[in-house]
Amino acid sequence: MRRSVPVATIAAITSAGLLLAGCSGGKGSSEGSGEANAATKGVVNASDAKGGTVTYAMSDAPESFDPGNTYYAFIYNFSRLYARPLTTFKPGPGPKGNQLVPDLAESMGKPSDGGKTWTYKLRKGVKYEDGSTVTSQDVKYAVERSNFARDVLSLGPNYFQQFLKDNDGGGYKGPYKDKSKAGLKSIETPDDQTVVFHLKKPFAEFDYLVSAPQTAPVPQAKDKGADYTKAVLSTGSYKFQSYQEGKQLTLVRNPQWSAKTDPLRKQLPDKIVLNLKVAQSTIDKDLQSGNTLVDLAGRGVDGQTQAQLLTDSKEKANTDNAPGQRLVYTAINTKVKPFDNIECRKAVEYAIDKKAVQTALGGPIRGEIASTTLPTDLAGYQKFDLYPQKYDGDKLDLAEAKKHWDKCGAGKATTTILARNDRQDEVDAATSVIESLKKIGVTAKIQSYPTSKYFSDYAGVPEFNKKNNVGLIMMQWGADFPTGYGYLQQILNGKAISKSGNTNLSQLDDPEINKLLETAIANTDKAAREKAYAEIDKKTMEQAALVPLTYFKVLMYRSPKATNLVSTSAFSGEYDYLNIGVKK
Repeated sequence: MRRSVPVATIAAITSAGLLLAGCSGGKGSSEGSGEANAATKGVVNASDAKGGTVTYAMSDAPESFDPGNTYYAFIYNFSRLYARPLTTFKPGPGPKGNQLVPDLAESMGKPSDGGKTWTYKLRKGVKYEDGSTVTSQDVKYAVERSNFARDVLSLGPNYFQQFLKDNDGGGYKGPYKDKSKAGLKSIETPDDQTVVFHLKKPFAEFDYLVSAPQTAPVPQAKDKGADYTKAVLSTGSYKFQSYQEGKQLTLVRNPQWSAKTDPLRKQLPDKIVLNLKVAQSTIDKDLQSGNTLVDLAGRGVDGQTQAQLLTDSKEKANTDNAPGQRLVYTAINTKVKPFDNIECRKAVEYAIDKKAVQTALGGPIRGEIASTTLPTDLAGYQKFDLYPQKYDGDKLDLAEAKKHWDKCGAGKATTTILARNDRQDEVDAATSVIESLKKIGVTAKIQSYPTSKYFSDYAGVPEFNKKNNVGLIMMQWGADFPTGYGYLQQILNGKAISKSGNTNLSQLDDPEINKLLETAIANTDKAAREKAYAEIDKKTMEQAALVPLTYFKVLMYRSPKATNLVSTSAFSGEYDYLNIGVKK
């Protein structure tokens, strides 16, 4: 997901069965919150109690609340309150939450034609907040607008654009420019309950792909393009009541939602309030006091709060330190000099002091030092290190870095490094990278921008990077869905590069890697796919397209007033946002 929280992605759903087990004190539940990592093992404070207000906060503002125009894990997670994708993930803490289940669809997809055709039946009786009935045509339109109108909605992934059958040569220009109004031929809707996707090639993990909120239905008559984010028509348990851009979003119960058509959601609180652009230190204090129940971005507490929590055993017991299929890395722009030279990139691999970066990020509790593109908690991961770092005490040996820098012949070079200014840990890590590179003759200056615009206007815009000599970009990435393909495709495939909202920040377009990704996803043999993902990882590191820094772990404070808290891998280790309630 740029599921980087950072999503990341990309929190599991607390279902009726799991909640009942929790209420009875059954296996997998955790009554009370006085145990570190309790939410990674079970449901904390499981409850079906209704009423009250659940308050979220965030240090910036989301790029968009439009389910078809977002690529952060926390909005993938949050949007399910008001937008139902075809599939989603089964409740469960940690890796148990990676199991996929139907959501808007009544069952998983039915593949045919060797995996090139996928058919879904929608649940009957699902309605929008205005009482109108959800149809398969609305799902088709949602995919068309989110993937084929990139000049209007550029922030989500472009998987469907890449794989749907009738878009060879980019002929379809999207619903806003389609004069015929016929739409894509490769998505058929033979009746109001059936949607059929026709792909160019087999896609063995397509059920995962349709878990993206891009498949949440949008009626064409109610679409407002880029302004749809201000008042999304709800199919979920909550609907928009008010939205003050950059300040606050308020959700209230959707009266048209029915538990009969939705086995996953509970509709517990009366109201859900999200406060935006709140200082992280303030969010941390409000979590401890109970004035805020959840930090929406799921990034964890700031450095000062972390130090306080870890030295207080009672407070530490209210934390969850979860991995989430994520990597913190520095992308090396392969299209900007001098990093278009592989020897220069290899020099950077050896030169960045990863121990210093780890310290800047908050120490080992925020993640172990990384050497691979794939995180350790994704199937296909294999341990290796092509650029081992040697230390003399605390001092990094730069012999290999200087050797490769001499080979690249760039001499003293200047470059720009990007980071998000509302993420102090990321800015601190970028500053550490700058200090490392000085020692081999590279002078880097930092330019920082807010999360809400980072990928739309800066880091994800190749033309901006070219004009501003952006050679290095700070990034945290989580799996779009919990497989090697769901992690690697959008940051490595040349076809994923776009003019804006691009997450292949290295602008890597390697034919061999592209081909390996293409053949892997067509293979119905899971073990063979995982072997291919490991091979792609090694080839990426051979290209020195990015510098793995840490296998990210989040340190979250668990509000004592929140119920139904579950931290799972499927949504980057965040808490599940579907059924959080207020403790009575």
